[in-house]
Amino acid sequence: MKLHISPCPNDTFTFHAMIHGLVDTEGLTFDPVFDDIDALNSAAIDHPEDEEVIKISYAALPEAAEAFWLLASGSALGHGNGPLLVSRHKIYPDELHDALIGIPGERTTANRLLSLLYPAAQRKRVYLFSEIAPAVADGELDAGVLIHEGRFTYAAQGLRLIADLGEAWEQETRLPIPLGGILLSRRYAAETAQQVSRIIRRSIEYAQRHPDASAAFVKAHAQELDPEVRWKHITYFVNDYSLSLGEAGRRAVERLTGVTVEPQ
Repeated sequence: MKLHISPCPNDTFTFHAMIHGLVDTEGLTFDPVFDDIDALNSAAIDHPEDEEVIKISYAALPEAAEAFWLLASGSALGHGNGPLLVSRHKIYPDELHDALIGIPGERTTANRLLSLLYPAAQRKRVYLFSEIAPAVADGELDAGVLIHEGRFTYAAQGLRLIADLGEAWEQETRLPIPLGGILLSRRYAAETAQQVSRIIRRSIEYAQRHPDASAAFVKAHAQELDPEVRWKHITYFVNDYSLSLGEAGRRAVERLTGVTVEPQ
């Protein structure tokens, strides 16, 4: 089964055990294909017939829900782990209408949160997520929305925080930040979706019990070289919501997307 995910530490940590047969996969095999989150969103929406298991931003779910089941396991939600809006020079939120802002994709949750919280910020340019901070530091962009490892390393690049978009979401909604989820093509039955969800949960539980087992795999695919940053990334984004979306997670997804979800 094709497993289309990002190379980020939380994904490689989550899926390592099931990819490598370290847990019971109930007769299924998983072949990983890696892409950045913007490419994953586009693949799910524009070419759903080519996908089986795929990671997407929750902001892309309204366009993907007809073709895919949402799985109960594997999601990235949480508290205090949302996208950060940063700049090199001091910019106040009421000045964002003039700023050229780098975003990691039109369909990303990061961009959705930026639009919800700062609707006047309309001058946007899409970059690969790992290229946003360098572009801000070089003056190519006035500001940028950072996700993944970038949210942990921006200060070392001389950048400053304008706003924590996740914190603003949590203050407004009292819900976790719904970042990304795992889908399975509706070409498969709901029972298969539940099966894959069980396997993902098993894979996460194995990774949490044996964190060193996936270390080389995580390192091989990560943008960030510092092992402490990689581990911080994992601990922020792989949590109880990853094991099971749960009621709070479901409500957060529905609040962000306007889509009624029934995780499998």
